[in-house]
Amino acid sequence: MGNQTFLNELFFSGLSDIPSLQLPLFLFFLLIYLLTLIWNSLIIVLVVTDSHLHVPMYFFLGNLAGIDLCSSSVTVPRMLFDLHTETRKISIQACIAQVFFFFFLADSEIFLLAVMSYDRYTAVCRPLHYTQIMSWKVCGQFASIIWCFALTNSLLHTLCVLNLRFCGSDIIESFFCDLPQLLQISCSDVFINILLIFVFGAILGGGPMILTIVSYVYIFRTVLKMQVKDTMSKVYSTCTSHLTVVFLFYCSIMFNYFRPSRNQHFSGDKVVSVFYTAIVPLLNPLIYSLRNQDLRKAIHNVFKRIVSTVIYSQ
Repeated sequence: MGNQTFLNELFFSGLSDIPSLQLPLFLFFLLIYLLTLIWNSLIIVLVVTDSHLHVPMYFFLGNLAGIDLCSSSVTVPRMLFDLHTETRKISIQACIAQVFFFFFLADSEIFLLAVMSYDRYTAVCRPLHYTQIMSWKVCGQFASIIWCFALTNSLLHTLCVLNLRFCGSDIIESFFCDLPQLLQISCSDVFINILLIFVFGAILGGGPMILTIVSYVYIFRTVLKMQVKDTMSKVYSTCTSHLTVVFLFYCSIMFNYFRPSRNQHFSGDKVVSVFYTAIVPLLNPLIYSLRNQDLRKAIHNVFKRIVSTVIYSQ
């Protein structure tokens, strides 16, 4: 180790080495990113401005839209820059900063999805006590706890990454600085880093997952006892939207972080990474807006007001 030169810069392998694909990939992901910004920003604006959406469920949905907007902005602009310029170079400091923000936002989404499950459980299974249990004070406390846990976990992983040294390969087999790919090219002992991923992943990821599963077991038991079809249909639509988002997020995260062997799956890793960094933040608001009557109505009213304003201005 004494004669080895430590690296100050790393290079991404990128999405593809085929020159003819760079422009189509750039345009495709630029479109996805713009749609992600538009849809998530629209959700946030609706939750803030529409009085009908001033309830805990949409407060948390607005938080989810903010997280998706930020998480996409942590990775996709860098990917677009590399597709356009073909530089793919990043400093160690910038790489570690990207790891921090990515972990912070991913952890926040994990905890938030669990809280949203508990919110749905309370609304469906304990409707008479819902306003007391999920008061605005409680919602604020939940949000604060989510950010604190996410910040603590991301800081812990980032501080451990700061101790790593890179002296061999300088190629990150990804299009952004993700921790598993970063550990692969480190010439330091990464046992502690891997241990932290599994231990805190099991605790901070497993806990919210168990809460989500238990919540929905009770929810579906209650839904099956309902006799009013309209109420049953509304509950089913809202809950299936949330479950779809949970399923997409957890499956992609677990595939990337909790597989025993990663040596021969670089192309598969990139596909999954693209899915949870670029596609999921776009799908989340679409899933909720397409299956939620209140959001569809709010969106319809917004576009109706825009059209009316354009017509009257002419």
